[in-house]
Amino acid sequence: MDFAKMPDGLIPVIVQDAHTGQVLMLGYQNEEAQRVTRQTGRVTFFSRSKQRLWTKGETSGNYLTVVSEHEDCDQDALLILARPDGPTCHRGNTSCFEQPQQTHYPAPAVSFVAELERLVQRRHQHPDEDPKSYTASLFRKGMPKIAQKVGEEAVETVIDAVGGNVEGLKGEVADLLYHLLVLLTASGLSLEDVVEVLKQRHTIISGGVRRE
Repeated sequence: MDFAKMPDGLIPVIVQDAHTGQVLMLGYQNEEAQRVTRQTGRVTFFSRSKQRLWTKGETSGNYLTVVSEHEDCDQDALLILARPDGPTCHRGNTSCFEQPQQTHYPAPAVSFVAELERLVQRRHQHPDEDPKSYTASLFRKGMPKIAQKVGEEAVETVIDAVGGNVEGLKGEVADLLYHLLVLLTASGLSLEDVVEVLKQRHTIISGGVRRE
């Protein structure tokens, strides 16, 4: 980065969710903030109002873990892809660019599933955070119970599909998808791992090696 191009030595940094692609926030870094970010793996900015370094999440615990950094063509702006540990905005919103509720457009389905997966992962990492959480209770019961639930929901999904029960099918698929997320998390896997397999298979199919 060419920090010398900026009169105050600060470059704008855009943080984007590495999983969903949603833009989370805008901040500024000087050379020291960038160095600390790379050393710790957590996005750190220079606060213009406080005139000091601050790591996003140092108060709330909602850190932004760096996945990758990308300089722009002029080396005077930075894009950071990160994994958020919770809401990025201090108002409790996923992004600092959230619009008022009445002007919201429907969120892409993939974005919601990604948010749901993060919540499931959080329940796995912090099972005592919400003692009444159904998700946490599944993790406490272990893999046999989780696998059993996936099997039950799969059977119910098939029954509604074969029977033409479209409304019931939507609910059963939702249950199945949720329990699959729990199963993946308990297995140390994520949707991203599954998507990688799908990408590989797509490449094989597109290349003419495999026909489906």
